[in-house]
Amino acid sequence: MDTQNPSAPLRAQARIAGNKHPNRGHRAGGLQHDNTRHTTRFTVIGNHLAQHQELSLLAIGLGTHLQSLPKGAPADIKTLAARFPEGATRIAAALRELEAHGYLRRERVRTPSGRIVTRTTSCNQPAAARHHTGTLTCPVAEPQRREQQDRQEACEERESPRAMREKRAPRKQLPAVPGPGYPAPALLRAATDLLADLHHHDPRLLLSACDTAHLAPGVAAWLERDVTPAAVRHALTADLPPEGVRRPAALLAHRLTVQLPPPPPFRAPAEPSPGRYAMRNCDGCDRGFRAPVPGPDRCRDCRNRTQESPLT
Repeated sequence: MDTQNPSAPLRAQARIAGNKHPNRGHRAGGLQHDNTRHTTRFTVIGNHLAQHQELSLLAIGLGTHLQSLPKGAPADIKTLAARFPEGATRIAAALRELEAHGYLRRERVRTPSGRIVTRTTSCNQPAAARHHTGTLTCPVAEPQRREQQDRQEACEERESPRAMREKRAPRKQLPAVPGPGYPAPALLRAATDLLADLHHHDPRLLLSACDTAHLAPGVAAWLERDVTPAAVRHALTADLPPEGVRRPAALLAHRLTVQLPPPPPFRAPAEPSPGRYAMRNCDGCDRGFRAPVPGPDRCRDCRNRTQESPLT
């Protein structure tokens, strides 16, 4: 009667909150849960994702994050790399894991503005349709093709929005340039040669054939106004912006128009020199002299003597 059971508990043990089976959770070092019921801002995640046997921990965490995002939230590689410390390469690999197991679908679509973007769809139950149709809700993409698209997307995202706008914007037309009054072929040829030689004086002034044809009449207008080719070249190449020339043809068109010199002063045409008349013999002294035909029959000396002595 006095024998006591040393293994008997002194008092009844309290059941752990949330543990419906009293024989579970007593293992030393085992996981314990301190759960509080969520009423707002929560996402239901299936254990097929949270405890997936083949996905990496990064892919499971990224899949959970994507399912918690609202509709329309950015989910591209650049945005995710800015949000998490893993970097673009590891995040792209995790996205491919999710895509290979049906938790993600990515499509390349063209926006109304013409830009190619990636549309991402997160699938919370990729195997739901398998029981009915035998296929996945989210189709699996080829790993090599998806890896190549990820690299292309990363390159596109590295470009600044301004660079993307400039790439999509159409090329602006060059400003109009003055033209010569008489576009002689030799004058236009000299103007074209002058423009084609500008890049030897400044490498930034390398012009295309189309730009050269547009600017040649403007240079010809300068040459027509008695401006030497050296003076035209100096006006086009002097004091260029030190930070660089983004559109050299537009800069040259502006200078040809704004700095156009005035026409040269008016010069009256020189009187034509009298021609040399043919030799004739004087009827009075038979000496040779030059005179127009018809004209006087006597030389100047004979005509003077006749005027001095009219009676002879």
